[in-house]
Amino acid sequence: MKIYPVIMCGGAGSRLWPASRPGRPKQFLPLTGARSLFQETVLRVAPLAAEGDVVVVAGLGHADAISAELAAIGIEATILLEPEARDSGPAMAAAAAFVQRRDPDGVAAIIASDHHIPDAAAFQAAVRTAADEAARGRIVTLGVTPTWPSPAYGYICPDGAGLTAVKRFVEKPDAATAARYLADGFLWNSGNFIVSAAALLDELTRHAPGIAEAARAALPADLTGPLVRLNDAFREAPRISIDYAVMEKSDRTSVLPVAFEWSDVGAWDSVLATGAGHTGLHIGVDSAGTLVRAADGMVVATLGVSNIAVIAEPDAVLVCDLSRAQDVKAVVDRVKAEAPRHADVPDAAERAPYQRFGDWMRTAALPLWATLGVHPDGAFVETLTLEGRPVESRRRARVQTRQIYVFARAGAQGWTGPWRERVEKGLEQFLAGYLRPDGAVRNALNADGSVLDDGIVLYEQAFTLLALSAVHAAGIRTDLCEAQAGRMLDRLFAERLPNGGWKESGDHPYQANANMHLFEAAQAWAARGVDPRWNDVADSLAELALTRFIDAEGGFLREFFDADWNPAPGADGQLVEPGHQFEWAWLLSRHALNRGDERAMAAAKRLYVHGLRGVDPRRGVAIDELDDSLAVRSARARLWPQTEWLRAALAFAELAGGSEREQRLAEARKAAAGLALYLRPNGAWRDKLEPAGAFIDEPAPASSLYHIVGAFDQVCAAAEAGIITEAPFGLN
Repeated sequence: MKIYPVIMCGGAGSRLWPASRPGRPKQFLPLTGARSLFQETVLRVAPLAAEGDVVVVAGLGHADAISAELAAIGIEATILLEPEARDSGPAMAAAAAFVQRRDPDGVAAIIASDHHIPDAAAFQAAVRTAADEAARGRIVTLGVTPTWPSPAYGYICPDGAGLTAVKRFVEKPDAATAARYLADGFLWNSGNFIVSAAALLDELTRHAPGIAEAARAALPADLTGPLVRLNDAFREAPRISIDYAVMEKSDRTSVLPVAFEWSDVGAWDSVLATGAGHTGLHIGVDSAGTLVRAADGMVVATLGVSNIAVIAEPDAVLVCDLSRAQDVKAVVDRVKAEAPRHADVPDAAERAPYQRFGDWMRTAALPLWATLGVHPDGAFVETLTLEGRPVESRRRARVQTRQIYVFARAGAQGWTGPWRERVEKGLEQFLAGYLRPDGAVRNALNADGSVLDDGIVLYEQAFTLLALSAVHAAGIRTDLCEAQAGRMLDRLFAERLPNGGWKESGDHPYQANANMHLFEAAQAWAARGVDPRWNDVADSLAELALTRFIDAEGGFLREFFDADWNPAPGADGQLVEPGHQFEWAWLLSRHALNRGDERAMAAAKRLYVHGLRGVDPRRGVAIDELDDSLAVRSARARLWPQTEWLRAALAFAELAGGSEREQRLAEARKAAAGLALYLRPNGAWRDKLEPAGAFIDEPAPASSLYHIVGAFDQVCAAAEAGIITEAPFGLN
């Protein structure tokens, strides 16, 4: 028997307003200590899942918060995402269906996410005892021995002592009835249930068949990954609590009395009772029995008061007699009617991220790099300090070609700055300094223009071809562009490996990255329609990606290989880069559209999902490295993966419809927000974000602008397609 802790992460906690609101409900608040109630719950139940999984059931809107909370405590879980809230009955049914699919004999410990249980060991022992009974087909609830006649809780009437059948469940009583219940041996209903998945689904089929049917139908075929989205069949489930759907009707319910400290932390008086609810700066004079929570930067002073709560948030303050704490919901109802913007968490999101992105490109980035980022002879600088001063000891070919590409694309998007001059002079200097007699491109020059590295690097050839395609599309020196691209294409056909692909120079000769950029260049030249052989190159690289670069079982893309295109031995062969999952996903999706390749499109969509595995929810950025188990290998986050995430999210939003489009658009806005962290107002950028949240202090690499422009191109395409509606998007 395996126990699967299932954490129910719904509810708004309206009695804890203004701290708890729909966008930030109480389970995500640190009400009883330094950690949130949700984190405390996860840490309490995780030891029960030694052989099973921790499962969290929540709404789509809380996916990011849950991921961030889990990441902060280093625990993994599967998050079942409801397309809409349908109350506890359907939520628990979906969890049971999930557990049963994973393990037909699995026992679910269905636990509230927002309760206070400081004695984790006693709780775990109780769940294990209850699980033994649940394995025999019973639905066991934990009944807490009351310490006072609370009218805030529901009660359970047991049929005997110890672990016994439930005689009846009763609703929250008045004070007098609660006192009678206490005298008669009733227990508080904790709302925590331990039941085998099969038994719960059997009882739902018996008493609420519509819920059971909808829950089973809502499970997707693929249950892998940290996020499992229930499909729209879930919306058809009747909206009803598990108490009304099953517990009050079933003859299989049992109760296990427990004596550990417990609170549902449902109102401010119960927060005070935990002894740990105070936050912020409070100056109290002759103040007794007060609960004060002050937002950062605020001080709350009280004088001559007692038995009150003062909850001060940046936009709202509650002062409440603690004897009326259960009635705060009435205040919330008034707030919704008379001051509705204070009923939920203020929206701090950028309201026009794409317009701001376009303004930054037009007024800051392109002007900076077209002036301070250019030498007097027209060659481009390698890096600029954040104050706009050039720093370089070499001039790599890739920087020259990427910047030529950037300004050609800027012209295509309508920028009225000196893009043509930058392209023409940049191309002239590049061909004069980097073109070898054999038609290949040398790797790098010294800062004075002399040859530093005359070697032929596939990566540099690929970016030369990409730049030439963009210049050709701009109508600049088209004959020269075609002729040079043709010479390089002849070399490619002569150097193609017998088993596909091209070999790179250096320590990793068999790699996906250099071939990826050649794939990009081949697609760009195929679109120009000047030589049908470019389609051959693109098709062959797509096939190599689908059959060798992408793991056949996992669907993710590796970086390094041996001469037979098998994963390289050791750590090299285990490297998975989230940014390249996004970048390959975008390239394969474009190829699939151009060539009608459904297999490539399916692979592209799967790569995109794997890229999301590398998004750090705490910082909101795509990190640098995973391993082939998709665990974090390097949590540093460079700028360029954010651009590839944004580009891919918008591209797949355009291909999708309905809720999937909305999901991809939401992901695109997150990617845009992540990218914005790196961008400086003057048009420069930070490049590397450390795991602790600080940027490395170093100059901005010019090569990043290629990635930024690629993302902006996709923003413009999404606007043209009507996928996003902010304006203006052009650079003019």
